[in-house]
Amino acid sequence: MGVTVGRTGDDAPAGGRLGRGEGGVAGWPLMTPSPEQIEPPRDPAGGVVVREAALEDVPTIVAMLVDDPLGQSREDPADLAPYDAAFVRIAGDPGEVLVVAELDGQVVGTLQLSVLPSLSRRGALRGQLEGVRVAADMRGAGVGEQLVRWALERARAEGCELVQLTSDSSRTGAHRFYERLGFTVSHVGMKLVLG
Repeated sequence: MGVTVGRTGDDAPAGGRLGRGEGGVAGWPLMTPSPEQIEPPRDPAGGVVVREAALEDVPTIVAMLVDDPLGQSREDPADLAPYDAAFVRIAGDPGEVLVVAELDGQVVGTLQLSVLPSLSRRGALRGQLEGVRVAADMRGAGVGEQLVRWALERARAEGCELVQLTSDSSRTGAHRFYERLGFTVSHVGMKLVLG
């Protein structure tokens, strides 16, 4: 399954608007890919289109967030107002891009890529992956892999030195998935709920 980068409008850059690098800790552990283990995205022949998310995608994205044991306890699809407000904040931040994967016109996956400036690593940029989700009926079909590979290439194009993510300690299948893509367990993530 391949990936095509789509556009949300005539003025939208392909795959988002981070644009700096022209050519809550969600859980544990923090993982970063080894550069030699990152493979380039496959040929875009499989029909999956990665595009910047639009406000009308929010209900589908929230449905994917709810569709797992952890999401069921922390998400509320009955009240979309906080999700819509968060979408507006994300869309207005040039260091953030929220994308969806579409197949045959249906949203089947999503992720958020944040480009984080830092003084560490000699002022390096790093990419942070959040909210990687795939529709239940599409899991195992390569959509998640294509989304993550898209994000790795996008982060590389933005000038990021590394990409990191956190994954709840209970998501052992997800850990195997990320390790297969070249991520290594390198840190322990911690969180403190403030509200």
